[in-house]
Amino acid sequence: MDYETLRLVWWALLGVLLIGVAVMDGFDLGTAILLPFVGKSDIERRVVINTVGPVWEGNQVWLILGAGAIFAAWPALYAAAFSGFYLAMFLVLLALILRPVGFKFRSKFVGAKFRSFWDWALFTGGFVPALVFGVAFGNLFVGVPYGFDSDLRLHIDITLLSLLNPFALLAGLVSVAMLVLHGATWVAYKAEGAPGKRARAVIPWAALVFAILFTVAGVWVLQLDGYRITSAFAPNGPSNPLLKTVARLAGGWWDNYSLHPVFWIAPILAYAGAALAVLTRSRPVLAWVCSALVPVGVIATAGLSLFPFFLPSSTNPDQSLTVWDGSSSKLTLEIMLGCVVIFLPIILAYTAWAYRILRGQVKAEGIMSDSHGNY
Repeated sequence: MDYETLRLVWWALLGVLLIGVAVMDGFDLGTAILLPFVGKSDIERRVVINTVGPVWEGNQVWLILGAGAIFAAWPALYAAAFSGFYLAMFLVLLALILRPVGFKFRSKFVGAKFRSFWDWALFTGGFVPALVFGVAFGNLFVGVPYGFDSDLRLHIDITLLSLLNPFALLAGLVSVAMLVLHGATWVAYKAEGAPGKRARAVIPWAALVFAILFTVAGVWVLQLDGYRITSAFAPNGPSNPLLKTVARLAGGWWDNYSLHPVFWIAPILAYAGAALAVLTRSRPVLAWVCSALVPVGVIATAGLSLFPFFLPSSTNPDQSLTVWDGSSSKLTLEIMLGCVVIFLPIILAYTAWAYRILRGQVKAEGIMSDSHGNY
């Protein structure tokens, strides 16, 4: 492959990994958000927790894969994003730490107040990452204040409060609604009895809220300035963000959809997934599969809207990082692609096998019969 093609392949692979995070880690984040609401008694909440208990750690591997891919394939993006969003990332890390602690500590004592505290800790461990990940995506459309000097040294003027702008918060709510929907279909599928029924009742409301928020976000994007490369550039050229000029155009993030109408498949897929999850909620497995289409469509919509930009700069638009000037060397991308070809099918095969082994509903009777072997 030439350098241009490799960059496009890795742009697509990054999208696949982000979708993997949203689909696989997303439903257990959504389950944690729903925990205090679909589980009314202690045993019901244990049923909900144990729907994700055997799989949540494996699901989080997708988050590590995504971060690792950005570090290796897009080092400038990794440096800018993880430095600029440092406090937001730290907030996510603190929330994610609550998850294993909550899972492990909740059952150590039988006191209702003790267990209620950890139930809300698990809720926080699901809600905060879901919100912050959406806020991060929202800031990509707004642009973040950063740039490079002549020696390509990065300087950043991002604060946590600056990230919490109105559009980014809306994007965060879209993310929360999307993952609540995904989590509700999972609990409806895996939890027997009242928790599953309550989760099934949540599905249409979560789908409706998602559809409304996603529509509002799409209309809002029309009012935002989009970015467009206006100078000649070399897709096979060096990774140097200082070699181009960029213009800001009102509604420019919709340009890719005008140029490539096939891109409309992405937002349509998100709406279709939400609608089908509602229509198939009496068939839980199919409803969960349909709800998985929502994060696929949402992330694809964001990626196709922004292409070829990764991280637009609001203060130095010409220095925004793109697919063409933010990658590792050609040799690095080739070696990593070989690793992906070998290991990604193994990961997918193992994941499929694990979920097949763990199929079936979680029942209160099963938890009570092996109280120490379950959360």
